[in-house]
Order: sequence, then C-alpha cells, then structure tokens
Amino acid sequence: MIAVQDQSAQESSPPSSGKQRSLHRILGGGMIADVILWRKKNVTVGILIGVLASWIIFEVAGYTLLSLVSNVLLLLISILFVWAKAAEVLNRPPPPIPEMYLNEEMIHEASDFCQFHANKIFSAFNDIARGKDSKLFYSIAMCLLLASTIGRLADILTLSYTSVVLILTVPALYGKYEDGVDRCVKTVHMEVQMYQRVYIESFNNYYIQVKKWILVKKNLLADV
Repeated sequence: MIAVQDQSAQESSPPSSGKQRSLHRILGGGMIADVILWRKKNVTVGILIGVLASWIIFEVAGYTLLSLVSNVLLLLISILFVWAKAAEVLNRPPPPIPEMYLNEEMIHEASDFCQFHANKIFSAFNDIARGKDSKLFYSIAMCLLLASTIGRLADILTLSYTSVVLILTVPALYGKYEDGVDRCVKTVHMEVQMYQRVYIESFNNYYIQVKKWILVKKNLLADV
C-alpha cells in the first residue's frame, strides 16, 4: 500500500520540477544559480539596476572611470568633512565611519587566489605552446576569434551590459518555459534533419548523374 502511494505521488508530481533542479545544478547551484534563476529577486534586480546605471553613466552621459571615481570620492569626502566640522560646532557625534585597514590574512588570501588562477593560465599557455593539448588550443582559438568578432561590433561597456542582461534573463525564461522551449527545439531539430536528408539525397542523385555524364563523355571521346 505504501509503495502504491509513493508511486502515485511520483506520478502526480509535476515533471518540470526535476528539470528545474537539473538546471539549477547545471548552473553550479548555490548563490550564483539562485541569482541567475531569480530565486533571490532582490539581488538579481539590484544587479540589473546597477549594470543599467553603469551603462547609462559611462555610455550615455560620457563619464570615464577616472572622472566618475574622482567625482564620487570628492563628494564623499566633502560630505564627511562638513559633517565632522558641524559635529564639532554643535557637539554632535562624528560620522559613524568604521576603521578601514587590510590585515595580513586578507592580503595572503588575495595573493593565493591570484597565484592559483595565474598558474592555471600559465599552465594552459604552456600546454598550447608545446602542442600538448590540441582540444584546448582549438577551444581557446575559437573563443578568442569570437571575442574579436564581437568586439568589432560593440564596445566593452555595451557588451558587458548585454552579457549580464542575457545571463540574468535567458536561463530564468528557459526554466519557466522549459517544456515549450524543448518542444520547439525538438521540432526545429527534426525539420533540420529532414531537410538535411533531402539535401543529401539530392546531392547524391546529382553526383551520380554527373558521374554518368562524365563516363559517357569519356566513352564518346575514346570511340572517336
């Protein structure tokens, strides 16, 4: 009786839940997958708004990174300086600014992180330069060629903004409409296979006819 209930419960469960979990696992799980799939909407919306604001500031308003950082720091230290001076005059507490410093542990962790990833890059470069990993060479070459082609069509800011928007929208939309997308992809794949078979058959028939025509021409020339 228990087995029958378990089986009925499994049959009644929505089939898309397993696919959603697999999509979550494909994206690596954890915080990053939650943000990409809009399971933490506040974080995702905040990232989109931040990226949109950055694109408007740098691309539309025409700010550079140096000018923006300088203006923000100038505004910040001006506010804090006026606040501190006003607090002295009015006998108010100073601005609540925490002590900011870097300890040795943070520096060691950052250096270890950079060293690990730099060594991986150098190792891959050595394998490619010595011809040890052909698959890695072709993969990196294709990625660099694709990046070069895309870089001619858009600048780095527009490309970064578009990439973030695609990352935060396409997987979420796919997870929501996964069944419909899979059906469309399967239909398109079947259509492509059908046209491919027709093309191959037509090409084979044409090739056979051309071959026969060449043989007939050769025979005629040989008789002459």
